[in-house]
Amino acid sequence: MCTGVKFIDDKGNMYFGRNLDWCFDFGQNVIITPRNYSHKYEYLGDMKNKYALIGMGISFEGIPLYFDCGNEAGLACGGLNFPGYAQYEHDAVEGKTCIASYEVPLWVCSQFSTVDEAEAALKNVAITDKPVNEKLGASMLHWMIGDKDRTIVIEYTKNGMEIFDDGTDTLTNQPGFDFHRENLRNYLAMSNKWPEPVMWREQKLTPFGSGACMRGIPGDYYSPSRFVRVAYINANYPVQTGEAANVARMFHTLGGVAMVDGCAIMNDQGQAERTTYTGCFSPYYMNYYYSTYEDPAIRYVTIQDYDADADAIIEVLDKDARYGRINAETDMPRPIHYSNQEGAKIPEVG
Repeated sequence: MCTGVKFIDDKGNMYFGRNLDWCFDFGQNVIITPRNYSHKYEYLGDMKNKYALIGMGISFEGIPLYFDCGNEAGLACGGLNFPGYAQYEHDAVEGKTCIASYEVPLWVCSQFSTVDEAEAALKNVAITDKPVNEKLGASMLHWMIGDKDRTIVIEYTKNGMEIFDDGTDTLTNQPGFDFHRENLRNYLAMSNKWPEPVMWREQKLTPFGSGACMRGIPGDYYSPSRFVRVAYINANYPVQTGEAANVARMFHTLGGVAMVDGCAIMNDQGQAERTTYTGCFSPYYMNYYYSTYEDPAIRYVTIQDYDADADAIIEVLDKDARYGRINAETDMPRPIHYSNQEGAKIPEVG
């Protein structure tokens, strides 16, 4: 299972993050897909990137299989588990733009700069179950796509392509997004307020401490419960200033729905889910921050350390990631790239 979240800072810059929850590690690393990379899509043929990307995934014969990624224009996409509801086409559909499910994050973030652009194209998309390799198969997913202005969720089901506006800027797993959004109405009385004392006949009642008005927010790992909890946290976390504070916000928010090994068995083999990694994409600096279950220390990869104009993917091993306190405001100039974030279209580093 997984959880995704997005928010903006006090200057309108986006942060896009997720937990990937599973019973084992996939051997994932941070992958940079440069501007001059060309991918041979299953149905669309060769297409060159319009934007450089950075995100978490695995590479297969030089192909980036992204779990989540974002581009230099400020658009991000993450795939979350959606079994029992996702239903892809088995073959190409005439008259549609056909995309294999494993290609969705790459296609979205390499070809589009905003949610509006991506949504317009996705309306005519058919997603197929063609795998990159027969041994890997096709993952049953739905996707969260965000920029600084909007978030959408796309689900390909028995009804075909369904696109939802996501006003909560959050996503978990099955059932469908429409259920999760409607289910929030069961919790509309929840708040972060300090309750006033009340009288029950002659007895005055006061709270034990903070959190009294949160009673009812679910604390388990079930997908609907995680959706409610992360939506509540995201709605109430104060807006932050600066890179370090916003990265901390992301990891605290996702920590509130992280899964601990042994607490939730996911199959009849007795394997338990855990949060294998937490990731955070910051398009303003083109940094990707992450931590893993085995090593909760936050480290990051910045595209500024690599050639964003190369023509092959760059896989950054964990040993090559940066550790240490984030001080992006003083230590990092903006990278040379087009961005929809605050201070867009930086033509050169001064």
